Amino acid sequence: MSNVTLKEVSELITKGTTPSSVGCEFVSEGINFIKSESISDSKYLNNVIFEHIDEETDRKLKRSRINEGDLLFSIAGAYLGKIAIAKASDVPANTNQAVGIVRLKKDKVNVDYVYYYFSQNNINAYINKLSSQSSQPNLNLDLLGKLEFELKSIKDQQKIASVLSSLDSKIELNNRINAELEAMAKTLYDYWFVQFDFPDKNGKPYKTSGGKMVWNEELKREVPEGWEVKLLDKEIEIQRGISYTSKEINGDGIPMISLNSFNLDGTYKSEGIKTYSGKFAQKNILKSGDLLIAATDVTRNADIIGRAILVPDYYKEDLVFSMDIAKIISKNIPSSFLMMLFNSNHYHNYIKWYASGTIVLHLNLDGVNRYIIEMPPLNLLKMFDEVYSPIANRVYNTAKENQKLTELRDWLLPMLMNGQVKVSEL
Repeated sequence: MSNVTLKEVSELITKGTTPSSVGCEFVSEGINFIKSESISDSKYLNNVIFEHIDEETDRKLKRSRINEGDLLFSIAGAYLGKIAIAKASDVPANTNQAVGIVRLKKDKVNVDYVYYYFSQNNINAYINKLSSQSSQPNLNLDLLGKLEFELKSIKDQQKIASVLSSLDSKIELNNRINAELEAMAKTLYDYWFVQFDFPDKNGKPYKTSGGKMVWNEELKREVPEGWEVKLLDKEIEIQRGISYTSKEINGDGIPMISLNSFNLDGTYKSEGIKTYSGKFAQKNILKSGDLLIAATDVTRNADIIGRAILVPDYYKEDLVFSMDIAKIISKNIPSSFLMMLFNSNHYHNYIKWYASGTIVLHLNLDGVNRYIIEMPPLNLLKMFDEVYSPIANRVYNTAKENQKLTELRDWLLPMLMNGQVKVSEL
């Protein structure tokens, strides 16, 4: 066994460019265009945020076409150092200059093995340190090609990759289950509170069954009879999180939910937890079910700003939250309803205009207070919460299982790579 560079075992190492460089623009549908934001903490790409180009643009950018099995490195920007593997369902696809494509020689290396090798925390930290040596942090193709890894036999590579991949497959399955459950909850919310087909006193869909609708002059549309229309600030209180220094989030301390705890689609990301060692007050402590919104965003399209998550119930110790997010408190409105409202397309299209900044967006929380809400009767809100709670509990339990699987994978990974644990011993 010996160390080799990526360049020595690759057919191709390249990066992409933007459609604008060849006089083209993005389109609503077409060939997938992958940006560094799609490469996060998962083995595979987050296709929720793919953009698209047409076939003519793809032909012009043919140098950076992506194949199934390509190893993709985020080589610039906020996601620098992250890695993913392109699946068959991702292609045809192309990419931009913030993504490096490494096409490995399959007779020499197993792509899953190489992915796991460079996913090790110490290796990833080394890559980030290496990239910061340039005037602007990035991992150019020369540096990418010179990255070294231990070349074990193909058989040993496959054994190691098989063990780790089986854990990731279970995690991915759980993620799909949670996505389906969350989609179910969203459909229920839309059905009841957007289409106004909540159950009437006879258990039938209200609007479809002829339920009375009344015109609201402020909203310029009809709402169900008996619903109130009011500013959200009459129903909520907003608390900002803790301002911290870099020294206070290194080492031991209390777990802290931060902006990194938000996935791009607004769902909770357990691996985003930081550790905070500074001072905090009682009001900064979170409990299960607390509602949090993102008050800061580093994505180009304001994907996260204003999005909401509920604090899961699988943490045994106290938690605090950072200044990048805010806690929403309401005496009358269940957090489940507010979370669905804040994650709705209608609300997100409203609130993102209250965000300002260039590289980092900051949310003016007055925008939350000024939102005009169609307030359903409290008994209907309670009914929705009772239906939603079992769905949320299932999502939490599945996420908790994923957390344990992730910890097991991350514990095994370095020991499998350095030979402390052999596959035959498992």
